[in-house]
Amino acid sequence: MKVEVIVVAAGLGKRLKTKVPKALVLLKGKPLINYSLKVFENHLGIDGVVIVGAQGFLADFVRMTKSFKKIRAIVPGGQERADSVKCGLKSLASDTKIVLVHDAARPFVDRAMIDRLLANLKKNKAAIVGVPVKFTVKKVDASLNIKETPARNLLWEAQTPQGFHKDVLIKAHARKSKDEATDDAVLAERMGIKVKMVMGNYRNIKVTTPEDIVLAQQLL
Repeated sequence: MKVEVIVVAAGLGKRLKTKVPKALVLLKGKPLINYSLKVFENHLGIDGVVIVGAQGFLADFVRMTKSFKKIRAIVPGGQERADSVKCGLKSLASDTKIVLVHDAARPFVDRAMIDRLLANLKKNKAAIVGVPVKFTVKKVDASLNIKETPARNLLWEAQTPQGFHKDVLIKAHARKSKDEATDDAVLAERMGIKVKMVMGNYRNIKVTTPEDIVLAQQLL
């Protein structure tokens, strides 16, 4: 089955306090996005990549990623993350069957987690990578009173890539909802689709703050 990746890179990185989108911030001399693109480029199971970049910076994305052969399109993103994924969906090849959605801000995706994800998508309509939480989590109310302490062994931190059969992801994004969707998996969940959790990697951090940049440099 043909597999393509939508790399979401439309975030402006306000918390990083940079003048360029987060995906173009240099990490040891290379744009942040290039680290994940290299993994997808070298993975034999990936057929193509669509980059959804920030408005006004598409020429920069073209220039900084021109060495990658699997990139089939670089398109502008939307207002929210879900809008950007929709933009990417429109640029996929017509014969693509499996879609992975990945945050450009996660430079440490690796081949092993992609392998596990693709293997699970042979049996499931949707699957995402994640890791078990390490700490006790408390559920609170609006006044910050603790209401519940969920069993830690049932809690996982969601990461990307997240994988879907293309028809499922298209239908999930076509459904209108007033509720915020912080990832694509929740859209599939709202449709009643069972989403499989697959082991990711604790190194697979999301770069969001200046402190994350420091940590990412240490992990390289």
